[in-house]
Amino acid sequence: MRYFSGFCFDGESELFKEWLKKSDFTVAGFSYGAIKAFKYTSTCRYRVDKLQLFSPACFGDKSEKFKRLQSLFFAKNREAYIKEFLEKTVYPSTLNIKKYKKNGTKQELKELLDYKWDKKELESLKNRGTEIEVYIGADDKIINSSWVLDFFKPYATVYYIKNAGHILASTPITVMLA
Repeated sequence: MRYFSGFCFDGESELFKEWLKKSDFTVAGFSYGAIKAFKYTSTCRYRVDKLQLFSPACFGDKSEKFKRLQSLFFAKNREAYIKEFLEKTVYPSTLNIKKYKKNGTKQELKELLDYKWDKKELESLKNRGTEIEVYIGADDKIINSSWVLDFFKPYATVYYIKNAGHILASTPITVMLA
């Protein structure tokens, strides 16, 4: 399996171990890494049976103003931007992701904000026999999960996970005994 990490992440694939298909013919990626996984699969000369996209960075519903403001905030105070980004990534869970933190670059942020998913290429992969799976948290604070669901539905099997955010971790459940 070939795996691509998300923006400001490194080594986080274990967060998705319950869904990851460990196979020489699987390509997977999380968030910004989903873009890289898709690009790799689109140009790969090797057999890819399954493409797994975990919370794919997809900002087709966002305005240019939103994208500019994200870039400006990052340029003005990178540490504050990354801190807020990672907090939104974890929501609604309380999972500690410190060990996966990597400083992202301005270029990576620009690429993920400006990336336009190619519907024709998604259709082409599907027609070539590559099974595409997309995993989305219903409570995602990074991407518009319902927009992403509608976008990928014609090309992929989409798993819409209730009570989960961008890293697909759920809200901790507290059981109260009377």
